[in-house]
Amino acid sequence: MDDDIGRVVIVTGAGKGLGAAFARAWGRQGARVIVNNRARAGEPSSAEAVAAEIRAAGGDAVADTHAVDAPGAADAILRTALDAYGRIDAVILNAGISGPAAKLGALVEADLRALMETNFFATVALAQAAMPHLEASPAGRLLFVSSAAGLHGVRGRSPYAASKGAVNAFALTIADEMRRSTVRTNVICPYAATAMTVADGEPSDPLMAPGNAAAMALHLTSAACDLNGQILMAGGRRFRRARVMEAPGASAPDTDPAWIAANIAAIGDMADAREFVGAEAAFADLYADARRDSQKGRA
Repeated sequence: MDDDIGRVVIVTGAGKGLGAAFARAWGRQGARVIVNNRARAGEPSSAEAVAAEIRAAGGDAVADTHAVDAPGAADAILRTALDAYGRIDAVILNAGISGPAAKLGALVEADLRALMETNFFATVALAQAAMPHLEASPAGRLLFVSSAAGLHGVRGRSPYAASKGAVNAFALTIADEMRRSTVRTNVICPYAATAMTVADGEPSDPLMAPGNAAAMALHLTSAACDLNGQILMAGGRRFRRARVMEAPGASAPDTDPAWIAANIAAIGDMADAREFVGAEAAFADLYADARRDSQKGRA
């Protein structure tokens, strides 16, 4: 990864947990790191602590203490990077909150809106503000930190799952929109024991330490990585690709819903499932199959 020495990387939510692990890993790799984490009144800056740790180990890092969901935060975070290093090569959009645990009947709208402000709207704002700078880089990389909850759901945390599902859809769309540029956009869904997932912040199994998911984040934001529009799972030094797929399905001969009931197994058969780049491609494929089967029915 010699091409990444001197690379300028912003990591949000990097005062602890996964973000800190990503920032430290890039610091060891020779990048210049902007360690972002909100400052809390009366508490030492966790962002400055991680940045100081990177510098003490021989790396180059500066702290940014803006809360990602504050008005004007996106431009302020970018200004910290540009003032310090003059350019931006990669952004790891890690900042997020889990929100209160609650099932559907106990959901509080204010909690849902607060969660979406941090996990989705603030993420969108920083991605949008950073894009011109990433386009100016010879190898701009945008990495959205999501969750398996956004793919599969998670009991008791539907707002969190919904926010991460929104992040996934947004990231895949940006990847498609920017595919002809030099910018590469991907998603990482890390598994790790952090303050968000473990009550005392200490992993019961060291294998699930945040640092064991960091290698994938480094690869996806490196100059050498040409992947685009991918969702990668990472945890315990094990890595997987995830993808959204559609079964081939079957065409009904008429509009009778009884046909659906009789053929639901065939409709759901995933043996020859396919993935698509963008919803337009998925629709075009379904429409082509529907037209073909309709014409066969009239033959």
